[in-house]
Amino acid sequence: MNKVLLLSLLALGYQTASAQLVTESFGSGANAFTMDFVTIGNPNNAADTTGAPNPAGSVAYTYNLGKYEVSRDMINKVNSEANLGITMFDMSSYGGNGVNRPASGVSWFGSAKFVNYLNTSSGSTAAYKFDSSGNFILWAPTDAGYNANNLFRNSNAKYFLPSTDEWFKAAYGSPTGLWFNFPTGSDSAPKSVTGGEEGNTAVYDLSLWAGPADITNAGGLSAYGTMAQGGNVFEHLETAADGINDTADENRKHRGDSWYGYFGLAERLDSSTEYSSPPSREDGANIGFRVAMVPEPSAFYLLAVGLGALAILRRRRS
Repeated sequence: MNKVLLLSLLALGYQTASAQLVTESFGSGANAFTMDFVTIGNPNNAADTTGAPNPAGSVAYTYNLGKYEVSRDMINKVNSEANLGITMFDMSSYGGNGVNRPASGVSWFGSAKFVNYLNTSSGSTAAYKFDSSGNFILWAPTDAGYNANNLFRNSNAKYFLPSTDEWFKAAYGSPTGLWFNFPTGSDSAPKSVTGGEEGNTAVYDLSLWAGPADITNAGGLSAYGTMAQGGNVFEHLETAADGINDTADENRKHRGDSWYGYFGLAERLDSSTEYSSPPSREDGANIGFRVAMVPEPSAFYLLAVGLGALAILRRRRS
């Protein structure tokens, strides 16, 4: 194949993947729901060295991140379908418990159980390990999918909570490799809004009683196309507070700010701010989560791998 043609095809594949929206279906009957994922391409990107942690955001592979936060409706349907008993914060005094509001007050452990359902109900491997009593435990070397560098996540899982780097890249990065201060594709603080999709806006710096917006109406998009990685509710990350996933009950990071003014200073949305809390915490009215996934290989990816392997084979024969 002509080298110029190959590079053009691979570039086209990258551009297509960068803009791709993937919709996944879960549940059945009255409990059926879908989740939209945005492809985060540009693998092996250079890290950002201006935020926290430093460096941050370099990811060696293409993956997908939920375009929106997980909704209360999704939690209710999974609870009904699989009897998981995941609890949420009663938001009656904070804008209400509308089904399309973010699923706030779900603990990190509850989020992990939700993600496990996405995996096991679709024929994949559970991302996180729980014992027979429902307690979170680490993956062991004898477990298939064990990863010595991440004792929380099974490497065979399709769906998982985003790590710091995975979340950071989707929020502050871009398909071109540029980094931004805010998760709206801008170095300028977003405008505070109660909802909508206008560029460089976010649901933050509002009254406590206003509550968050519906997940699909929560401000402008990041450069990659995700919504509300700044404002609406903070989001659980997979990563431990110390950056090393090796202790079952250690604090986990969360990022992104929430809707109300106490947490609404613009700098709390930017790339230099992160927080942590116990993974068992269920009283966080302002903490929710979104899901990440490993996409299916595309034709362009398979072409690149195949041609790369062929080139290696030819070099060995020469």
